[in-house]
Amino acid sequence: MQERSDAESRFSPATPSPARTTPTTLPSPSSPSPKHAFDFTRGCVHYSRGCKLRARCCGELFSCRFCHDLETPSHAMNRHLVQTVVCCSCDTEQPPGPSCSECGHNFGTYFCAVCRLYDDDVSKQQFHCDKCGICRVGGRDNFFHCDTCGACYSIELHNNHKCVPNSMQRNCPICYEFLFDSREAPQVLRCGHTIHRKCLDEYWAHGGYTCPLCKASVGDMQVAWEVLDQEIRCTPMPEEYASKRVAMLCNDCHASGEAPFHILGLKCQPCGSYNTRQL
Repeated sequence: MQERSDAESRFSPATPSPARTTPTTLPSPSSPSPKHAFDFTRGCVHYSRGCKLRARCCGELFSCRFCHDLETPSHAMNRHLVQTVVCCSCDTEQPPGPSCSECGHNFGTYFCAVCRLYDDDVSKQQFHCDKCGICRVGGRDNFFHCDTCGACYSIELHNNHKCVPNSMQRNCPICYEFLFDSREAPQVLRCGHTIHRKCLDEYWAHGGYTCPLCKASVGDMQVAWEVLDQEIRCTPMPEEYASKRVAMLCNDCHASGEAPFHILGLKCQPCGSYNTRQL
């Protein structure tokens, strides 16, 4: 969800695929600077647009906030504080608007006066969410704002996800990038925690099956538990351990109790999960 606002990318229930996805790396943008003449091209590698933004923080001109943050890693640009833009056609500096007040040059097919977001590519279906305070992509009708989680989620998750207060106001537990305005698509897990979809796919491909934050199972593990049941039936413990029972805690249903000891795993009696730990 975010400025590329891609943010919203598309939140959907977590059913991770074993197939790994290859992360997409953005190419390094050209270095926009007020010290160089404008070249009349439309924007940068992040956005096609007809103006540059004057960053309030440092007074420099950049094609977009991502270009600013890449060139000046010491601080981030606040999109909402931009007070002037410069036309790439006639170099006129002016308050943000949909087109140049001097020559009429169109700055972007999509324009958000709140986010100072310009973009010619409306196939992203950008929309501004007042509650999020930023623009999202994917089409307004395809998302709803969850007041508890504090972010826009896919309509598929309406009344179909576990709410975690301000779940998006935190870093991805894998790559540690802030989730709320990340340009990477996020994924809502069954436990309610969120993670980049790209990071989840890689985590799943490397054998991770539990939430990095709470250790609950990420997807439906029923088939895996049935396989473990069969392996345990085929692998009896030595006689001295055959009747041994140990205390355990289930990471899925949070039940605690005793389970028959087995080297392959401890089964939660209430829910059947092997996502447990010995106490």
